Amino acid sequence: MRFEDKRVVITGGSGGIGHTLVELFAREGAKVLFSDRSIEDCEDLSETLSQKGLETSFLAGDLRQKPYCETLIAHAVEKLGGIDILINNAGIIPRGNILETTDDMWFSALDVNLNAVFFLCRAAIPQMQVAGDGAIVNTSSTWGIYPGPDHVAYCTSKAALAALTKCLGRDHAQDGIRVNAVCPNEVNTAMLRSGFIRRGIDPVTAVEDLGKTVPLGHIAEPEEIADVIAFLASHDARYVCGETVEVTGAKPVYG
Repeated sequence: MRFEDKRVVITGGSGGIGHTLVELFAREGAKVLFSDRSIEDCEDLSETLSQKGLETSFLAGDLRQKPYCETLIAHAVEKLGGIDILINNAGIIPRGNILETTDDMWFSALDVNLNAVFFLCRAAIPQMQVAGDGAIVNTSSTWGIYPGPDHVAYCTSKAALAALTKCLGRDHAQDGIRVNAVCPNEVNTAMLRSGFIRRGIDPVTAVEDLGKTVPLGHIAEPEEIADVIAFLASHDARYVCGETVEVTGAKPVYG
């Protein structure tokens, strides 16, 4: 029970990694408030976990909207009594080079992958300062550190998120607040499979073939990324701050 009575906010809670995170933290004793855009998806996840004896709460909304981001943290303070851990897990992957990237794709990537994190952290950090303790874990990407082809909006937003993580880690370590980011390579989620579908490739076969390129023998499952995020949020990582932790199975971005 690493997170017994810890008050945790998780964005992107209904996605592949998000679903796993919400269940992991709830199972380990945390009071979890999660968010996602679809209220139906949030209700489904909450009900699924309730059937497993895990109680969670949620607040659905659009992370592209600053008022919602601020309301999410205020709701956590009101409902949970504060916030100890913030997991900025939500993200989107607009695909295409600069000529294929529309204004909406560009601004959506920045709004969800970067600006929302800024607004959420700015609202949460004062609460953590009062407590003199806290942990924030952002989900960046290896493609934010080593940009890959034809994902200009995604790579740019994730690179900025990696930089934001380091800035916050250095600025608020003295407050007892640890800010880190996990940087996965490929993860077996619906988001990854959508890229294959976009290119007319069978996603099942593609995931199997992709796994053969990873030295550990398979692309990451959501649980393998969630475990690293949980470690960074836990007391076990008490001396890890301002870091971008690559989780790749030893596979480089170009490999």
